[in-house]
Amino acid sequence: MGHADSAIKATLPLSQAMSFSDEQSMLLETATAFCRDKSPMATVRQRMTTDAGFDRAVWDEMVALGWSGMAIPESFGGSGLTLAEVATVTEPIGRHLLATPLFSTQLFGQAVLAGANPTQQALWLPKIVSGAIGTVALFEQDGDWALDAMAASARTEGNAVVLAGDKILVGDALQADCFAVSVMHDGAPALVIVAAADIGAARIRRETIIDETRRSAALSLDGVRVPASALITGEAAGKALEAVRHAGLLLASAEAAGGIAGVLGVVLEYLNLRKTFGRKIGSYQSLKHTCAEILIGLERSRSHVCHAASLITEATAGADINSSDIDIALRMAKVESGDSFVFAGDRAVQFHGGFGFTWECDAQLYLRRALWLQYAFGDAGHHRRRLADALLSPVG
Repeated sequence: MGHADSAIKATLPLSQAMSFSDEQSMLLETATAFCRDKSPMATVRQRMTTDAGFDRAVWDEMVALGWSGMAIPESFGGSGLTLAEVATVTEPIGRHLLATPLFSTQLFGQAVLAGANPTQQALWLPKIVSGAIGTVALFEQDGDWALDAMAASARTEGNAVVLAGDKILVGDALQADCFAVSVMHDGAPALVIVAAADIGAARIRRETIIDETRRSAALSLDGVRVPASALITGEAAGKALEAVRHAGLLLASAEAAGGIAGVLGVVLEYLNLRKTFGRKIGSYQSLKHTCAEILIGLERSRSHVCHAASLITEATAGADINSSDIDIALRMAKVESGDSFVFAGDRAVQFHGGFGFTWECDAQLYLRRALWLQYAFGDAGHHRRRLADALLSPVG
């Protein structure tokens, strides 16, 4: 950052500053090269046909690079970084459609880090650093994105907790080693940390979803029994759920921004290859204008993601950042990146003409990813309503 940029940043309120460190820049360069090497489009398509949906050897390499424990404190074996660094890695993952349980595992880790007691943290966080796959079971059939409104329940029986209810859209559930499950306990929201062995494969049913590069499942929790020590209740549960929501919004937005870059690459390659009436179609002005719109959407999305990540980094470092400011920044990032990715994916399919609607066209893989991410942790309409409540004073 130059002296002029530093002077500008110094004049901004803390909640408006954005930063991207040299360490993050190097991390982005490493992650981009890794994802490009491990996830060419032929490999993406091959992994879509497998049960797991991802390559365990590639996951082990990501663990060896320290990505699974990136946002986990050094006291538990992690790198002691923040979600901003995780978002830096997530963008190239989205750009190259790399199939990985990193997203799900980070959500589990954030839940444990924010809400679990020291004993629970000491049990689960080192396992995540070592490569265990975690996930969160939050959503139910009503489609409500409010994480503190659930029908699934937990009741205490002696030294055990017995669960009831169902969860849907549980990422990487078939491969997960541990789950953070949201329930109602004694009339209040709570989380239960459940080992995969306590759920059992028979209670996990793979779902058919629009994005076939990832895996999602429904859980039946009826009769699952875990130790009472697995419960996270009260204020701690509220903190854990907020941490999961913040992490989900940031990483989904970063992945969408990467997806925009990926689909733009597909578009530009095609426009410089396809000819009509003796000219490359990329020479037509209307198509250039659309590409410019996609690029602008990419830059807006990256700016929103960087702003939200900067706030989270400052808050993690102990700065006096209002939680509502982080919430606003994350919702704005989700709206911008989600809408911009869908627009880019839709235009890419249209540009390819009839071929764009076929299975062989790579553009439709990005559109499927865009449509999935658009609704992950709430769509644009959901977040715009809450932004209106947060930013606009009531009339009258």
